[in-house]
Amino acid sequence: MRRASLYSNSPKSRAPARPSPERPEKPVEPPAKRRWRDLYSAYERQLLFGALVLLVLLSLSSHFRTPEAQALSQEAIDAAVQRTLAEQVLPSPAAKVFAAVHGAIVRVLTAADALEYDEYAQRPTGSGVVIVNRGTILTSLHVVAGAGRIRVVFADGLVSDAKIVGQQPENDLAVLQAETVPDDLAAATMRPKADLKYGDDVVAVGFPFGIGPSVTSGVVSGLKRSFRTNAGDQLSNLIQFDAAVNPGSSGGPLLNAAGEVVGIVTAMLDPGGGGFAGIGFAVPIETAAKAAGTPPF
Repeated sequence: MRRASLYSNSPKSRAPARPSPERPEKPVEPPAKRRWRDLYSAYERQLLFGALVLLVLLSLSSHFRTPEAQALSQEAIDAAVQRTLAEQVLPSPAAKVFAAVHGAIVRVLTAADALEYDEYAQRPTGSGVVIVNRGTILTSLHVVAGAGRIRVVFADGLVSDAKIVGQQPENDLAVLQAETVPDDLAAATMRPKADLKYGDDVVAVGFPFGIGPSVTSGVVSGLKRSFRTNAGDQLSNLIQFDAAVNPGSSGGPLLNAAGEVVGIVTAMLDPGGGGFAGIGFAVPIETAAKAAGTPPF
């Protein structure tokens, strides 16, 4: 009797092999993961070397890292300020005021006759201040009254003829207009109202005895003062100050600590010695602005 074949060589008769319970079938690896593994295998030494370099750099950076700045104490700040002040010389208040106004200061020259050209240095001179950069100048009336010719010398040395375009005799004020002006002429800053108090710092700039521009400083000694000039004119509502002024200072500006014009120097008290006795007078800027016709500046 013929036995049935236990195995068949026919493909159709072969049963698929079943995995053994002891050795389960290995799962198929995804293509992307296989690519990364292959790349790591190819560049393993380079990657390890790069990681080592990165660790060394991190270690060095932490070693040399600058510690955070500590908060400064008030004592340390005060000490630094004191050290800076001791090492650096700061300009005086008067120097800062002059720096702000020097381009607007003019010397006023007069001659009794319009044809006198060579005698300006011997003639009485005065001072003035530019209030409009077109060449409008404030000065004292007694400086230019009766002059046959008026000339002004600007800060850059330019000399120009000028004429009186306004005056206020009761306040000894005159307004001049220069015929020629510098290209870069700067006008002074005019304070609409003086608003001064006793003891406030003030600076006077002008040409005392024709010397200048000269700078003197002092304080406000009084307000609303009255003064009678040598010509017998009575001036009132004046600022009294102790910054030194002398003949030739008239018409120059009186300035506050900010470099603003607060008055026009008009007179000084002369007890008979011919020099400054510690009392000068200025017309307040609000009065001077009215004399110029366009208050306030």
